[in-house]
Amino acid sequence: QVQLVESGGGSVQPGGSLSLACAASGWIQAINTMGWYRQVPGKQRELVAEITRGGSIQYADAVKGRFTITRDNEKGTLFLQMDSLKPEDTAVYYCNADRGYGPSGKIEYWGQGTQVTVSS
Repeated sequence: QVQLVESGGGSVQPGGSLSLACAASGWIQAINTMGWYRQVPGKQRELVAEITRGGSIQYADAVKGRFTITRDNEKGTLFLQMDSLKPEDTAVYYCNADRGYGPSGKIEYWGQGTQVTVSS
């Protein structure tokens, strides 16, 4: 099992910056990809950015050039630096980690979510 706990988030004005952190515990050696997702009410959860154990990174087009994802494999931590924030970045942000695939499909875990609000 893997447990994920997010921290950071909060409220900021447009153009500002925020940082999110996610601490994994449990069987962290088995984690493959870690990522950040976000969700607003009434919409599906969407990928923001993800990073593999080997360091390959993927960003959603909406955040490219503004957000930076990093991770520490040894410590099981994941970070998201968010700069030049826009009102449309407002959402609940979730940390995600996967251990690959099992008989029932992808084995993944979610954090509890942290609110990010961008408003003037």
